Amino acid sequence: MVTFEEIVEKARNFSQKPTQEEFLEFYGYYKQATVGDCNTDEPEDPIRKALWNSWKEKTGMSADDAKAHYVEVYKKYAPKYQ
Repeated sequence: MVTFEEIVEKARNFSQKPTQEEFLEFYGYYKQATVGDCNTDEPEDPIRKALWNSWKEKTGMSADDAKAHYVEVYKKYAPKYQ
């Protein structure tokens, strides 16, 4: 079975960069899986705010659930970017 860490590495090595919307899906689940609930203040910068919002939306989700969702997001986009 492939580990979460291996899936993260595969996603980082996509042949093309995912769209911003797609990247935000990965980002929120990754941060929740590796850090836990969002622990920073809301930034003013629009790009950082989008990243923050993606993570903040996952508040309360367990690390295991976040990892499982990340894997599902990977499966959804892997055919497009491998």
